[in-house]
Amino acid sequence: MIISSLEAVNAMPENLPRRDREKLRQRGEILEAALRLFSEKGYHNVSMHEIAKEAEFGIGTLYKFFTNKEDLYKALIMEMAEKYHHTLMQVLEQERNPLQAINRYIAVRRELFFDNLPVMRLYFAETRGASFNIKAGLDQNILKLYDEGIGLLASIFEKGIKDHVFRSLDPYYMALALEGTINAFLFRIMNDPAQFTAADNLSIATDIFFRGVLNKQ
Repeated sequence: MIISSLEAVNAMPENLPRRDREKLRQRGEILEAALRLFSEKGYHNVSMHEIAKEAEFGIGTLYKFFTNKEDLYKALIMEMAEKYHHTLMQVLEQERNPLQAINRYIAVRRELFFDNLPVMRLYFAETRGASFNIKAGLDQNILKLYDEGIGLLASIFEKGIKDHVFRSLDPYYMALALEGTINAFLFRIMNDPAQFTAADNLSIATDIFFRGVLNKQ
């Protein structure tokens, strides 16, 4: 989910001054180190000194980029959320067939989840768990991305209804139902991943959802 420091360096504009490239590289390495620690130990059990040690920087370097641990955590969560959101929106925008778009969306959600399980634990803890409101302002930024995603999903369902692929239901609530079904299954898998495989973890959820929305005529 988080762009690695190497990927970040490769994505930099060629005309970016060397000092700015170095700053971006350092920031990326700090976020990578913070992600590892937060994923393993949780927000409250990690200190800025631990992050500095993990990233192999002096504590002063961290404070050049982030005011405090909360500021660092906000940056980390938002970078994950934006990259996750961008990947999923690309899926919905590129696929023209409504049914294929929804199926591909579910498949990519599954791929992202299993390929980034430690990240997903941290992301779900912040966006779906009890700590969602622990950082003032962060919830509103994530909610904006969530609403945008629901809106695009709803537009896919609306097109599918017009094409007689889906039943004539409220497309917005269809989008909410899909998200709720996926998140409920992924949250359960996250707590006990050994019981599930990448091949079948959302097959039941997909079947339940489509039985309710597909047009049978």
